[in-house]
Amino acid sequence: MRCAVLADIHSNLEALTAVFRDIEVKGGADEVWCLGDIVGYGPEPAECIKLLRKFNPVCVAGNHDLGTVGKMELSFFNPAAAQACIWSAEKLGPEDLQYLEELPQTVQKGDFLLAHGSPASPLLEYVASNSIAEKNFSYFDKPYCLVGHTHVPQAYKQEDDKVASISLSSGIGLVLKKSRLIINPGAVGQPRDGDPRASYAIYDSEGSIFRVYRVEYGIRATQDKMMQAGLPVSLVTRLEVGR
Repeated sequence: MRCAVLADIHSNLEALTAVFRDIEVKGGADEVWCLGDIVGYGPEPAECIKLLRKFNPVCVAGNHDLGTVGKMELSFFNPAAAQACIWSAEKLGPEDLQYLEELPQTVQKGDFLLAHGSPASPLLEYVASNSIAEKNFSYFDKPYCLVGHTHVPQAYKQEDDKVASISLSSGIGLVLKKSRLIINPGAVGQPRDGDPRASYAIYDSEGSIFRVYRVEYGIRATQDKMMQAGLPVSLVTRLEVGR
């Protein structure tokens, strides 16, 4: 089975469309797993929900998803992010809002736990260091956990009571064997690792290989839409630098 793993779409339809096109070029996927934050930041929240749902995804809630529907206090967000949540809510219809409201915080799929932030704090915690990863291994009993939230493709391996980080480069496969892993596929809609290309992954269960891919998309088109919508300029400019 081949699973496409997406996280942090953030209302970026240009990026999401490019990712799904790339998935087809690479042989397609049997399932789509989404690690949350479908909306927020970007200019096309309703369109992203519509496109994603065409693939009947297995999806968990992100903090921006719940902030947009009023299930998380906006005091948890910086001013630009909070403004984007308010704007997004105004652009979504009742069916879209209900879809986001009903997303679970975690999902178990075979050997994987899916969460947006971390197993310990599915909505808020960033798994961004060995020490944070080490703590979180005790919060799930599956061999592997998939997370988003940091917008950086990265993995953390637990082996012999030690935790080591693994950078995930485009096209280079990570073989899933005996070691327990926390894996982040990077962000579709707002990468933050210095590479502005959309990031996603494909997990192939036949070879137990998890592989991240980077995809060019219409950044300028997304920026133009954001400016026309009146979204914060800081959110617009960061797309081109991937930070």
